Amino acid sequence: MMGPLRYSINVTLDGCCDHRAGVADEDLHRHAVENLERADALIFGRITYEMMQAAWRPPMRTGERPDWMEPFARTIDAAKKYVVSSTLDRVDWNAELVRGDLGKAVQQLKRESGKGLLVGGLQLPLALAELGLIDEYEFVVQPRLVGHGPTLFAGLSKLIDLKLVSRLEFESGAVAMRYEPRK
Repeated sequence: MMGPLRYSINVTLDGCCDHRAGVADEDLHRHAVENLERADALIFGRITYEMMQAAWRPPMRTGERPDWMEPFARTIDAAKKYVVSSTLDRVDWNAELVRGDLGKAVQQLKRESGKGLLVGGLQLPLALAELGLIDEYEFVVQPRLVGHGPTLFAGLSKLIDLKLVSRLEFESGAVAMRYEPRK
């Protein structure tokens, strides 16, 4: 039995996926921790890996972020990470480089996974969607219009039909919608 590959991303109502465009609150961080706990490991491309590492790798100075962010910080710090990159020579922060054939590498990771894998970012999920390797898509839609990109799946070469499997509304007005590809 292969573990599922789940993709989760925050997106504004007008389609922006810039990590600075969303609203970060306690509910959304709690939800993100639950997503991390449902996975054996995270898969990042170089850009997302470097961004997450800069934001969440200890040590952080005391008082630099609210206490309610700490469970997410501890969980992502402890998580096993795979980094897909042809430009990095090495990674650390509990991470391993993934090189070579992306499809074969990710299928092998899925075979080795029990609970599943979680992927974030934009470019890597686009490549994984093209390969048909994403088993669940979660879009956390933020109640905000920002008027700029980047956007989700820009350049996708084929339609991927999805079916809604769950929806969760947050007090902030954000809505987490989970979809699975239609067979």
